[in-house]
Amino acid sequence: MTNEFSELGLSAELLRAISAQGYTQPTPIQTQAIPPVLAGRDVLAGAQTGTGKTAAFVLPLLQRLQESGVRPKRAFIRALVLVPTRELAAQVQASVSTYGRYLPFRSMTIFGGVKINPQISQLRYGVDIVVATPGRLLDHLQQGTIHLDQVDTLVLDEADRMLDMGFIRDIRKVLRALPAKRQNLLFSATCSDEIRALASDLLSSPVEIQVARRNEAAEMVTQVVHPVDSSRKRALLAHLIGSNDWRQVLVFTRTKHGANRLAKQLNLDGLQSTAIHGNKSQAARTRALSEFKLGRLRVLVATDIAARGLDIDQLPHVVNYELPHVPEDYIHRIGRTGRAGLGGSAVSLVCGEENKLLRDIESLLQRKVDRVVVPAFQPAPDFRPAAAASGGSGGRPAARGGRPTGRSGGGRKAKAGPAPKSGKINWRSRRAMG
Repeated sequence: MTNEFSELGLSAELLRAISAQGYTQPTPIQTQAIPPVLAGRDVLAGAQTGTGKTAAFVLPLLQRLQESGVRPKRAFIRALVLVPTRELAAQVQASVSTYGRYLPFRSMTIFGGVKINPQISQLRYGVDIVVATPGRLLDHLQQGTIHLDQVDTLVLDEADRMLDMGFIRDIRKVLRALPAKRQNLLFSATCSDEIRALASDLLSSPVEIQVARRNEAAEMVTQVVHPVDSSRKRALLAHLIGSNDWRQVLVFTRTKHGANRLAKQLNLDGLQSTAIHGNKSQAARTRALSEFKLGRLRVLVATDIAARGLDIDQLPHVVNYELPHVPEDYIHRIGRTGRAGLGGSAVSLVCGEENKLLRDIESLLQRKVDRVVVPAFQPAPDFRPAAAASGGSGGRPAARGGRPTGRSGGGRKAKAGPAPKSGKINWRSRRAMG
């Protein structure tokens, strides 16, 4: 196993940029992927989020451009990275800028939700690397403002998510615009049958890399289920955040409307919150994410559009306010914490109606998730279809890890933890438990 980036054959400029970020040792996916990519091989890589897979393709991609020495003509690009979401596009582009800071290459993002004319203007000057979502890229192709027939390297990042979001037709349209002779890199958090079918069409004698077992949740993430009636989920969420003094919490809901409503209610409870989802403008989403990363926002409520592509260093807590309908999305959600070898906590608030969804998730995980009933939030008896509704799995006490913080009942007051430094919290409001 390689212990230093300097052993991977990377150029002095890239090593200097890596060192400036404080990195010395590559992750397993970087160790296994960088050499074959540098050698021009096609790669099929399965890696969980938070394993460093973006650098695993960005670093060798930059070096191959450096070695070729060819500069793009107007509207022609040399490398294309396809991603499922705007957030992921922005983060991949940030990695390109970070690691390419001592190289003369130009890169840009192409995605919807923003005006297309500034993108057209940027393309006219020639761009080496484009990081794009499929829909807006097709808009440019149809308008003739971008040409892909000079692309040397194609990267499909989060390919499984793109398939989940229904992008397969768009991807195939993009593939038809690319030259037949090119290098192809496919990165995916899971390697489903659909991904392997896509890989068989796309890749030529690929090097296969798997740094995690199929559909494995992040090993550093502690997972727990809190059984609770649906009508008391918000009260329980506010209680957990306040009583445990959680300062940075990413909360997932199923719908955009639900995300907006929950963020509004949490703000009324004195917990600084905002929602991000597909109906928010890109500027609003970027601003909310920035505030959250800086610690100025305590709770970020998101739909599954944020389950991929949100790269938040040392995010301690993820909460599934509602379980996803697709079990794999649970893996992607909790993968926002426990990144880069750090621990994290994933909490799921599960009502009786979600028992089947929970069983499907546990089937995917191939294990039970501990149930912990929080005192004063015991669900009604009809919750019992769950495997361990009133107690922990394996005979664990039902209230393990819970701390009562007030009298039982939906409208009672609860004592909260300290207010965050960034602002005041009206935690003692009756709304906190209503």
